[in-house]
Amino acid sequence: MNLSLTSKLILGNLVATLLGMSCILWLLASVKPQLFAELSGLVIAACLLFGILLSWGVSHFMTRSLNKGLKALEVGLLNFKDNDFSVHIPIQGDSQLKSLASLFNESAAVLRRERQYIYQRELLLDKVIQSSPNVMLLLDDRQRVIYANDAARHLFAQGTRIEGGLLPDLLEGKSEELVCALSNPKGGLFTLPSQEEEGEDETWHLSRGRFLLNGQYHHLILLKQMTRELNRQEVAVWKKVIRIISHELNNSVAPIASMVKSGRKITAHLEDEKLQLIFDTIEDRTHHLSQFIFNYARFAKLPLPKKSAVDWVKFTAQLAQHFDFKLIGELPQQSGYFDLIQLEQVLLNLLKNAHESGSAPEDVSLHIYSHLLADGVSGVSIEVKDAGTGMPPEVLPQALLPFYSTKQSGTGLGLPLCREIIEAHDGRISLHNCEPKGLLVRIWLPNSEL
Repeated sequence: MNLSLTSKLILGNLVATLLGMSCILWLLASVKPQLFAELSGLVIAACLLFGILLSWGVSHFMTRSLNKGLKALEVGLLNFKDNDFSVHIPIQGDSQLKSLASLFNESAAVLRRERQYIYQRELLLDKVIQSSPNVMLLLDDRQRVIYANDAARHLFAQGTRIEGGLLPDLLEGKSEELVCALSNPKGGLFTLPSQEEEGEDETWHLSRGRFLLNGQYHHLILLKQMTRELNRQEVAVWKKVIRIISHELNNSVAPIASMVKSGRKITAHLEDEKLQLIFDTIEDRTHHLSQFIFNYARFAKLPLPKKSAVDWVKFTAQLAQHFDFKLIGELPQQSGYFDLIQLEQVLLNLLKNAHESGSAPEDVSLHIYSHLLADGVSGVSIEVKDAGTGMPPEVLPQALLPFYSTKQSGTGLGLPLCREIIEAHDGRISLHNCEPKGLLVRIWLPNSEL
């Protein structure tokens, strides 16, 4: 039988009282046997009963505060066991009990703060993971999904919850490239066909991790979209090359232009037409080379976009002042959010290319509409279409690269500059041949809330 501490104390006091009274009676019987003999058994029993009752009453009164304090500590610790740290026990009793109660309340306050801090950190961590564009999956040894972020839900299930499902079930109906990549125990780069119709193929990077948690192995899979990052690295290399070439050419063009002016002054009295023609030719080609360098330097030093709300009606009206085009469908009700000057430069360049493609002016069209991507991100698509000769299939992948041009007088900067501006807006641009002829340039820009 388990007795409480206060019961044990009271029982101990009763036993001590019985032993004490027994010793007194024994001493009385030893010292004064005649007096002890005169006492009846009823009197002795009454004395013992009285002593026991008195001892029990005093012990119960003295241990009452101790019992309350221990009960309060027991209730508080049971709340701790249930992860409830909001309990506060009263400070009462003697100094030791008050000290224990104060220490308990202080510990509860610390635990409350720590739990709140951990809870806030978990919320922050979950918010960061859910907002990440990288796909994150946590699996157990049976390939069951324990945790998935929002990007993973959109990739595998169009945004619905996938926790609790099996990875092989999620891969049913997915592209063969994705299935092969996730079936490979090693990580690395792989290419997926675009989820958008006629879109550009996407480069992804797969990394894996394995760790032990609660006695069970877990597998972490991370998928990162590398297409835009690789494009940025490629453009960064081109910009570096352009800066070096522009610097070297400028160092040569400036002295040549200066020498032409000096030569004109020195030979002005000769009035030689051939000599003047030579100077004119040198000056003309020097000016052309300077303009050529300026265009490349502009590409290499493109400023960051200054985004603002733009009315589509006014924007398309400004474009129509420069080039004719047919507006397809109705314009979006929501205002656009982009750098007006930079996007106007992009569309003017695309409309100029459309008119120079051999297409009839009335076949050049502009279509602007709201567009939700497969991963749930909302934005707006802008399509410039013509009925010209289009581009050979081998030219399409190269058309957005600097220096690449099929025109004799082209610099190969028009489309790369458009791509650089669009990607600086966190958008994307792609080229597609149309049937039976013509070229379609599709631009996608995110909405303002992004």
